[in-house]
Amino acid sequence: MASFSPNRAMAELRHSSSSLGSRASSSPLKREGDPDITPLISPDNQYPHDDDDNNRHSIRDYSSRPFWMPNYFLCPDETRVSSTSLYNSKISLSLLLFVFIGALICIPTIWNRLNAPYLCKKDGIVLQCPRVKESPSLWENPYSATTSWKPCAERRDGFSDLPSENDTSGYVLIQAEGGLNQQRIAICNAVAVAKIMNATLILPMLKQDQIWKDETKFQDIFDVDHFIDYLKDDVRIVRDIPDWFPDKAELFTSIRRTVKNIPKYASAQFYIDNVLPRIKEKKIMALKPFVDRLGYDNVPQEINRLRCRVNYHALKFLPDIEQMADRLASRMRNRTGGSNPYMALHLRFEKGMVGLSFCDFVGTRDEKVKMAEYRRKEWPRRFENGSHLWQLALQKRKEGRCPLEPGEVAVILRAMGYPKETQIYVASGQVYGGQNRMAPLRNMFPNLVSKEDLTSKEELHGFRKHVTSLAALDFLVCLKSDVFVMTHGGNFAKLIIGARRYMGHRQKSIKPDKGLMSKSFGDPYMGWATFVEDVVITHQTRTGLPEKTFPNYDLWENPLTPCMCKA
Repeated sequence: MASFSPNRAMAELRHSSSSLGSRASSSPLKREGDPDITPLISPDNQYPHDDDDNNRHSIRDYSSRPFWMPNYFLCPDETRVSSTSLYNSKISLSLLLFVFIGALICIPTIWNRLNAPYLCKKDGIVLQCPRVKESPSLWENPYSATTSWKPCAERRDGFSDLPSENDTSGYVLIQAEGGLNQQRIAICNAVAVAKIMNATLILPMLKQDQIWKDETKFQDIFDVDHFIDYLKDDVRIVRDIPDWFPDKAELFTSIRRTVKNIPKYASAQFYIDNVLPRIKEKKIMALKPFVDRLGYDNVPQEINRLRCRVNYHALKFLPDIEQMADRLASRMRNRTGGSNPYMALHLRFEKGMVGLSFCDFVGTRDEKVKMAEYRRKEWPRRFENGSHLWQLALQKRKEGRCPLEPGEVAVILRAMGYPKETQIYVASGQVYGGQNRMAPLRNMFPNLVSKEDLTSKEELHGFRKHVTSLAALDFLVCLKSDVFVMTHGGNFAKLIIGARRYMGHRQKSIKPDKGLMSKSFGDPYMGWATFVEDVVITHQTRTGLPEKTFPNYDLWENPLTPCMCKA
């Protein structure tokens, strides 16, 4: 395995960023004041040596020596010393000795004060709390930065008592669409909507995925008993459509029984004004579609807190999924025979994501032609004739809306300081471009594994019956990791980052600034040292801490305000 070379890594990225012209933003002008040589050259070789040996060393300037240094320490060849000079030297030595003795006396006192406990208040009681010594870490956020907030979604402030079964408005059923994480969000919203309308929630249905042909049911992935029991004081939940309703199979196809005009991010008042009357009339209604059909800032805070309670407490995977995820996390930490931290990387670079992004990536002419045909087939309205795509791709990259390539992720992680020995768990579908696309990442981080590498076929056999079970394993292993790195948006990454924040912000969740990184990758004058500095500074506040730089409107990524309280 070839050793890592910053020069080679940056050269590969330069080549990547120059496909069909610069795919990134226009390269900035050369920095003012930079030397006329490649910044990757070692600083020791940046300046020519003077051939004149006499100019290699500066001439001693005795007039600028410290006040406490006597003349005869610097001028041993002077034989004539005036009495005044000697007298001044004695004073200087005496003063120096006095300062030295004073320092020796004070050092123990200062040391004890720095290490002594200090008074702090906890639960209204004044205690002696030890001082926390912290140093920058690659694997966790500073302790002092994670103690100001604590999870409090389990609080039920402002909730009215649960009405009796006969007093509910009726029954509501939703069909959770998409992948596992989109379904998870839909379930949380369904509980909230049932609470808003004082309705009984029928256990949500998971819609069959048309791509994977997955027929997973709620009970195949989540612990139903825990779900119902945990929320019994919030919402009444039943396992199935009531027996008195005869047309169970036709519930979602019946126009009279389905509400279809719910706008995205609808308010609580919308449900009260438009949906609740129909539920009271028909006694049972289906809501379709139900993707992002409840807003964040237009609902009461206790409703947002309820959604967090569902997400972080009520929704639990089945015990066999939890146990398998624990084994995978343990194997990641003990792959080298000793206990090591591990990183989880959510690499979103599947063919579908690359196509949907409409960004330009390095590839052969044949690959680009096939991708153009794929986009024309899947998204004909957006594709049009393809003439506008180049400018669109450049603009999207500048705005940070393009997925990071595996090679770009590798260089960013190296710049952050992660060594090539880092253990990395990859949660990803089939990467577009295959092994060739993964080669830069694997070369820089050879300890790169997936769940298939950590298990036998027999161990995963039972989970392959449901695609969502495999997705749940990736979710939990990423959640348990010491560092989580996302490469593009999506519900999976948002839910992981939000959950790690809710658990205390201590675990790092790195969210690369793709817009700024695209400028760095496209700058031909930027050397490795400058690139490292830019990466470190840019991502100091992008590690999952409770910072205002993250969106306040997205409850799933940032549960800070409604679901966490000041410690």
